[in-house]
Parts: sequence; structure tokens; C-alpha cells
Amino acid sequence: MQRPSARRSLAIGAIVGGSLAATTSLASVAVAAFFARKLVTPERERPDDATVLTVRHGRDGRVTSAVFASTVESRAPGRYGLFWDNERGHARIGEVLGETEHGDIIRRVDSVTRGDLAPGRARWSGWYVDGSPQDAYGIETEDVVLETEYGPAPAWVTHAGDGQRWAVLVHGRGARRGETLRAVPVLHDLGITCVVTSYRNDFEGPPSLDGRYGLGLTEWKDVETAVQYALAHGATSVDLLGWSMGGAITMQFLARSEFAPFVHKVVLDGPVLDWADVMLHHARANRVHPSLATLSGFLLGSRTSRHTIGVSEAVDIKLTNWVERADELVKPMLVIHSVNDEFVPYGPSAAVAAARPDLVRWERWEVARHVREWNTDPERWETVVRDYLA
Repeated sequence: MQRPSARRSLAIGAIVGGSLAATTSLASVAVAAFFARKLVTPERERPDDATVLTVRHGRDGRVTSAVFASTVESRAPGRYGLFWDNERGHARIGEVLGETEHGDIIRRVDSVTRGDLAPGRARWSGWYVDGSPQDAYGIETEDVVLETEYGPAPAWVTHAGDGQRWAVLVHGRGARRGETLRAVPVLHDLGITCVVTSYRNDFEGPPSLDGRYGLGLTEWKDVETAVQYALAHGATSVDLLGWSMGGAITMQFLARSEFAPFVHKVVLDGPVLDWADVMLHHARANRVHPSLATLSGFLLGSRTSRHTIGVSEAVDIKLTNWVERADELVKPMLVIHSVNDEFVPYGPSAAVAAARPDLVRWERWEVARHVREWNTDPERWETVVRDYLA
């Protein structure tokens, strides 16, 4: 038999242990809720991540090159956009030319499209071109407004060919229409009319009631509006192109929309084909225990916790797992995805292609960061997409 003092010690220990467990549990829920809330909350501004050290000019006074502090972004091969002064300035940055004796990175400057490039802080972007298709490529562009569930969503339309084959271009999370411009010249050359659309909560399209992303589970309705617009204006078939979360949106459209039968082919670039996998990747990258990523997914999909996350309806990320749902695919699909993608791991893309080789082709890139396959090898990207859609 235990002595009374021993029993009291055990009881006190149990109470303390239970309190610590409860505190730990509450802390875990708080961290998981923060993680989930961050995922679905649009971010209007992105921080500057580049330092321009020196700007060099040619004899004609034009900027020819610039020296950048060495970072993963400044060292990356390919061509990129550079924004500064809250996007009032933009330049097209070309290949790495070399390094200074201090290890700083020298890159070619192909052109300054607006503003004055000078030493200071700036932001790297995959948007080598910016503005409308007219601004970027000289392709005649019509500005239209799509009437979506929550209000007007601006879109660019570039007419081509006989007007029967159209494409809807869907950008990713935290981006805007400009992310998809790289595809417009290829599609235009193929005689495909493009709808470059905005959608809810992207700061060009209308806000939803909760102002949160649905991770594709709600935004597909706005893509449906764009497809309906194309069909109402002469389209007999529609191709869908989606980048990053735009891929997740596209997949939900294919699964849910009554207009999905009109889709001819699909092209996805760095797509999210399983949000749980993305969340797990970011948990590990941020040194958060993987179980918290699982808990975040649970909170997103729970009706009782949706107000904590700030969403008006539950976000069931199980519905975004296309590795598990691969047998539901019915449309031919080209998936372009880099094994060096630091934001959306390529694993689900490879797995879906392996599960459905009859429909899905994975075009593997080696060095590109997230949705920057075009940036590292535009000729290859354009050839692959052109040959696939031709």
C-alpha cells in the first residue's frame, strides 16, 4: 500500500502533468491554427528580397548590367523580373555574367520597362514581362470584365485564329494575371484565343465574404465564369493552363463544373496536386513538427474551427489530393514541374503521372525554382507547350 504522502505526490504529479499536457495541446492548436490561417490569407505586399549594389550603363546611357548581393535568387540561372518602389519600377534581368571579387553577382539587364534602376532594395520575380499582353508582347488585347459570384473580375482577352479554340489562364496563390503572360505568345501563334483571368481575393478580382483563399475549392467557380465567357463568344473547346494554386483551381473545375466536358487539354506548371503534401513540406522547412501540419489540415476542414481560421466554409484539403483521386482524371494533361521547386514539391506531380500514364505527362525540370521553369529555359518551355497543344 502506498503511503498518503506518496499518493498525494502522485496526485499532484498527475495534475501538473495533465496541466502541462493541456498547455502543450493548446499551444499546438494555436500554432496549427496560425499555420492554417497564414495559408488561406492573401498577402497584398511581398517584401523586398534583393539588394542592387551597382548599376552599369552603356555608352548610350542605357542600363546594361547590375551587381546584386549574392542570394539564391540572384544566382539562379535564367531571366527574371525585378520590381522596386512598390512595383512602380520594373526591369527585365538576364543571365548571370559573373561575380565580383567580393562574391557579388553581376547580371545582364535586358531592359528597364519603367522607373529608374538604381542601387537599393528591390524584389525578384518570375515576371520577366509585366503589364498586359499588349504592353508585354504587342499582342492586341481586349480588357473585359467577368461577372463572378462576388462581383466583377477583370480579364484580358487576346483574340487569335478562327475564334473557336480558346484557353483560360489561371495564376497562382499570391500572384496576379501577369504570372501567366509567358504563355500568351505560344497560344497566340497556335491560333488560340486567351482569357487571362483574375479571381476572388487576388486583389484584382472581387473579395469573397471571408476574404480568404479556398485553395481551389471555391476559386474554380470564377474559372467557370471565364469558361462560360469563352463559350458565349464562339469557343467550341477550351484549354486550361494553371500555375501553382492555379493548378489546384483547375483540377477542382475539372471535377466539379458542368462545363468541364468542353475542356480539350490541360497544362499545369508547378501545380499543387495535394495541399497536405505542401503543408507538410513547409512544416519541415520551418522546423515545425509534421503533426502540426496534419492538425492544420484538420482545422481547415472542421466546421467547428473554421471561424478560428477565418474561413466562412470548411476547406477540406482531402479533396485536393489528386494522387488519391488519380482514377477520376479524364482529360489529357501536361504537367511541368521542377525537382528543385522549393515551394510546391514535385512528388505529387510525379505520382499522378505514374498513376495515369494514359493521360498525364510529367515534363521534368532540374534547376528551376517555383513556377520558374520558363525563366530557366524559355525555349524548351515554349516548345513543350506548343507541341503538346498543337
